[in-house]
Amino acid sequence: MLALLGTAVVVTAVVPACSGDPAPPSACSHPDTQVVSAGRLDGAPWTSVKTWLYQLQGYEGGGLDAIAGARADLAVIDLARDAKSDFFRKEEVEAVRASGKRVLAYFEIGSIEDFRPEHRAVVDSGLVLNRWDDWPEEHFVCFWEEPWWEIAIRPRIDQALRAGFDGMYLDTPLAYEEIDLDLVPGATRDSLAAGMAALIVRISAYAKERSPGFGVFPQNSPELRHQRGYTAAIDGIGMEELFFLATDKPCTESWCAENLAETRALRAAGKLVLAVDYAVDRDNIRTARDRYATEGFAGCVTVRELDRP
Repeated sequence: MLALLGTAVVVTAVVPACSGDPAPPSACSHPDTQVVSAGRLDGAPWTSVKTWLYQLQGYEGGGLDAIAGARADLAVIDLARDAKSDFFRKEEVEAVRASGKRVLAYFEIGSIEDFRPEHRAVVDSGLVLNRWDDWPEEHFVCFWEEPWWEIAIRPRIDQALRAGFDGMYLDTPLAYEEIDLDLVPGATRDSLAAGMAALIVRISAYAKERSPGFGVFPQNSPELRHQRGYTAAIDGIGMEELFFLATDKPCTESWCAENLAETRALRAAGKLVLAVDYAVDRDNIRTARDRYATEGFAGCVTVRELDRP
């Protein structure tokens, strides 16, 4: 069961307990960091963002100078420069913000990679489920369990706040669709969808209590907008492959149209859409750019490795 902290709204989602005997929450302290300056630059709304860049590895010189120097309104970077425990420092994030960009901290909320510092504790707590076939180093987790919040989610939010990020970019909400139901007897896709939405609502409430302007941007799964409290809790959404699949393949599957329709609905609700397509062909880049302009999305065309501005 998930209950929002520090807010009058309570969203609950009952899902089966994971197998195993969960360990106690992490003994690490999580100070209630107070940050009041994040989220908007010069008073502009999130929807004023028109272009963005997305880089999760390969930071030049291990720093953010190339990102600060790139032309964009917003940057999404990993919470840690090495994707592990070497977190970006506040002065580094502030230097990017000084270039006129908002900066969002990337981390995952529905899965765990085996190289993340929390991995051992997550395994020991009985939270790990099936492997993600597309990413062999990654497993989905019991994202609705309290130890997941204590071990992984709350510490990551606290770190993003301390480092001066403007918000969070939350990957793997799609875990609710990919978890092997045989591993969670009694669960359904509907109950897992409700649980994922409740987690995002809880993340938003926790962060915004500490920094009211702090941005919350889940990646993909725009259909979660139908879940209670979800749309009000987010400031926008990151959407991969609306127009081109990796790499340079036009997105013509039926789910492409479904995703676009759900994304349009979020845009109509006043949310910023951060669209990213994977293409290198100049004509495809131009096509994606034109579609972003038509749809009113902020656009980014890049490579799947996400290793360059």
